[in-house]
This record gives sequence, structure tokens and C-alpha cells, in this order.
Amino acid sequence: MKLRTLLATTALSLGVAAPTWAADHADSPATAAEPLADIADLYAWMTPEADKLNLIITLSPFASVDTQWSDSVIYAFHVNSGMAYGGEQSETTILCKFYDATNIECWAGDEYVTGAPSDPAGIASESGALKVFAGLRDDPFFMELAGFQAAVGAVIEAAPNLQFDAAGCPALDEATSAVLVGLLAGGQDGASDTLAGANTMALVVQVDKALVTGGGPLLGVWASTHAPAN
Repeated sequence: MKLRTLLATTALSLGVAAPTWAADHADSPATAAEPLADIADLYAWMTPEADKLNLIITLSPFASVDTQWSDSVIYAFHVNSGMAYGGEQSETTILCKFYDATNIECWAGDEYVTGAPSDPAGIASESGALKVFAGLRDDPFFMELAGFQAAVGAVIEAAPNLQFDAAGCPALDEATSAVLVGLLAGGQDGASDTLAGANTMALVVQVDKALVTGGGPLLGVWASTHAPAN
């Protein structure tokens, strides 16, 4: 399948059993203009038996019950597998696309599933090796936005007096570090969840481990959204 226009990407890496996540709730204007292509968070973890990989991307921050899936976006989970960190890797790509507002089709190698994925039980391929759910869910990401913005402002204000290393990282004295930590923690009143009560659109995929570990047991996961080729 030809893909055009990378709209958003989020990446992470994990061992076989370690739950991991990545987040991104603010994007460039071009990406934000396509809410159903705007990846907010990526989650990946193995089932307790370590026989299946669970993958989730949340999209369209601040979605509502009126938000509908788009048939103009292709969703891709990229799972890299290898024998050692930094070594040679093999990639398996899981692709999903809605062909109308309520029905989806997904591929993972030879596994294929299609139908309406909004039931909490999801839909499964004929073998059951690929399962998919998609629908509106409470945003699980905790964000002290006011504290984060205050910390960014403090760094910008202090930047002229800071020393930066070759990689562009500033050296902070103990007092400046304490101020920034306090701002990020929400100040004297403690942190509040700016995203409390907010919803996102969640695309949830579960695949048998054997489908994604062709290169080895260590997995790295990233996700992307694309516009279909004309």
C-alpha cells in the first residue's frame, strides 16, 4: 500500500513484559488541523502470559461523543524486533483504515480483520491472532499544564544566564532546579490534572507475539498516521 504525507509520529521501546508509553498533546498547526490524525499518546505492553502484545494510540485530544472516525487517515503501528538493543532489527507494520465512520479494516502480515470495532469486546481476525477496538475513551494522560507552561517560561527567562553543553543541554544550579521542579509539581497547591474529564479517540490492537517477534524478543514500537495515496 502506498502512503502519502506523514502527519504525526510517536515512538517508544520496551522489553517483552515492560509497560511503556509516550505522549504528545500539542502539535504543529498542520497536524492539529487533522484531529483524527493527531496522535496524543502511544501505549504498549505484553499480556501477563507474555503471549500477546497490546497496542493503543489515542487521537483527537478533547474528542466528544460527536467525533467520528475519518476514512482519510491510515493508522500504522510499527513494531521493531531484535536480539539486542542497538542490533539488527526486523519491522512488522500493523495498518488500520476506516472505510466509513464506523467500520475499519486492519492488517498484520497475513492476518486481516474488518467490521465495526466499537463494541468493548472488539473484533477479531479469523484465527484470533489480531483483535481491534476503536472508540471514545477517557484521556488517561495526567498533565499539570499550568505548571509545565510556567516551567517553560522560567527556562526561557533564565536561558541568557545559563551555560549549555555541546548537545544544547543547560547546566542548572541547585536553586534553579528546585524552582523548576516546584513549578512542574504544581506549586504549593499540588499538581492538578488539566486533562481530567477530557476524552480521546482510542485505537486498540492486540496481536499474538509470534506475529511481531521475527527479529528477536526485544521490541520497539512507534506509531504514525498517513494520508492515503491518491
